[in-house]
Order: sequence, then structure tokens, then C-alpha cells
Amino acid sequence: MISDPPELFAPDRGVPLGSWIKMTGSESVEIAACAGFDFIVIDLEHSMLSMSDAYRHIVVAAGQGMAPLVRVPSHDHGIVQRVLDAGATGVLFPHVDTVGQAEAVVRMVRFPGAGTRGSGGTSRAGGWGLRSRADYLRFGNEKALCVPQLESEESLRNASGILAVEGVDAVLVGAADLALSMGVPAGDPRHTELVVSGLDAAKAAGLPCGTAVGSALAASRAIEQGFGFVVAANDTTLLAKAATTLVQQVRGVPA
Repeated sequence: MISDPPELFAPDRGVPLGSWIKMTGSESVEIAACAGFDFIVIDLEHSMLSMSDAYRHIVVAAGQGMAPLVRVPSHDHGIVQRVLDAGATGVLFPHVDTVGQAEAVVRMVRFPGAGTRGSGGTSRAGGWGLRSRADYLRFGNEKALCVPQLESEESLRNASGILAVEGVDAVLVGAADLALSMGVPAGDPRHTELVVSGLDAAKAAGLPCGTAVGSALAASRAIEQGFGFVVAANDTTLLAKAATTLVQQVRGVPA
């Protein structure tokens, strides 16, 4: 029997640490598990990953005890339904700017009564038809995570309203896209103020607020700042940096 995917915000767990997965080979997922990451985010927005790739990554991650999240490329009901029926722990939705958009993405994750997700009980999430209908519906309505990404000035100004939408389980502040949309570098005082406002809104709502960073130092600082989950680096850049460092060291090229 297929069990529920691992929980991300388990009470006995510290701040969950994850990484983006952008490569097609499931070796990346298994290596992330061996390294000790709590979760992965399978990135369908900024990679060439297919639905088949995402499915394999979900299966491997869950089998290794990691929570598999999927960042979808858009607010597409069909894609959301497929990744949840593949057994994803939850979905990250890019560019959620308004309360109305937050309500719409929540409905995609929940079954009728609370949403518009169709029944796929013969899928992996339904144990190939062996799970009871009640158990399959229970996970979708009570456990599957809906995580809007706040990555524009408009979204951060609407953060409190978005976080108040029933069914929103957490948010992730997309600091890079926020800076891009503002036309300022990351760390600009106006940018920092908006990021902190999103974190404060999540704390007031009693929900986790995540962030994405590129280094161990930045991850540690984010945890100290109070972020509730952190996505650190990604498989492609980790490989690229390690390979570049090795070649430079062998050839005596200054880093």
C-alpha cells in the first residue's frame, strides 16, 4: 500500500531544509536524501523537467523519507492535479499576487466542497485504487500543502490577505523575482523591507514563511531571521560549482 508522503511541517522537526531539483536524473534526488535534506522542490517552472521526470523524483524522494514538493510552471489545474495524484506532498504556485489568485490555487489542491480537484483514486496517491476513498480524500483536503509564492510588490502588500485564505498552508517569498520586479538589487532597503513584511505577515498568521537562498551562510541567516523553511541551492549549481572548483584547483587557477 502507498502511504502518505512525508510531512514537511512535522511538530518534532526543526526548520526544514530543502533544495531545488532541476536535473532529470533521479540520482540528484537520492543524493539530496543521502546529504540529509528534509525536502526537495521539483522545479517545473525553471527547468526542462517533464511530468515523467517529476513523477520519478516524487517516488524516489518519498521512498527516501524526503517530502517532495513540486513548483508548477503556472496556475494550471491539470498539472496541479497530476502532480498531487503522483504523490507530491504539496505544490508551490509561482506569482500569486492577489487574494483572488490565492483562493483559486487553493481550490485546485482541494476536492469539491472546498475545491475543484477531480477524483483520481486509481492513481499512486490513491494507492492504485487500494486506498479507501475516504483516506484518499482526507489527504487531499487535510494534508496536501498549498504554498503560494509571493514575488512582487503587489503580492507582498497583499500578504496578510493571502495568508488569511483558508487552505493556504505556507508561503514562500521569492526574493529574486521581487528584486527583479522592483528594478533594484537584492538587499536594497526597499526590497529588504518588503521581504521582512512578508515574513512578519506569516508570523502573525501563524503560518510558515519560506525563502530560497544560494549558500549555507545565507540559509543559516534565514533560519536565524525566523523563516519557517529554507530552499538552499539546487542540483545543477551545486554540481557546476564543485566541478569548477576542482578544475581550478588542479590547474592552479585562482578562484
